[in-house]
Amino acid sequence: MSLQIIHTRAQIGIDSPAISVETHLQAGTPGFILVGLPESALRESCVRVKSAIQNSGLPHPQHRVVVNLAPADLAKEGTRYDLSIAIGILAASRAIPSDRLHAFEFLGGLGLYGEVRGVRGVLCAALAARRTGRTLVVPRESMDSF
Repeated sequence: MSLQIIHTRAQIGIDSPAISVETHLQAGTPGFILVGLPESALRESCVRVKSAIQNSGLPHPQHRVVVNLAPADLAKEGTRYDLSIAIGILAASRAIPSDRLHAFEFLGGLGLYGEVRGVRGVLCAALAARRTGRTLVVPRESMDSF
């Protein structure tokens, strides 16, 4: 199957450490496994992401989806990883092109109908992404905080 790595950012106070969203599609019974020290709201992302993909008219893969949020020793919380998880699934399943994704970082929550929702801490994430030479992609709603 396919492996895809998507870049995003955590929020710890005013710090915005890099997070790699590693998505692997495996043969076997369809399912969703999320690892990398996620807290409860993040563990629920599998439901939000799957619904958002399907309700956007895009195909959700009929494979076991394993998502690792690295580094694993950094606690992750909230819905801010939803968009990067969805992008990782779509790229790993070849539903979207993946050749330029390495140049971007994605940050945003997802609604069940596929709408992308704003998150906090975008300014710190944008500054950190810029230092790495990547472009941060965020929902328009998050830009209202600037």
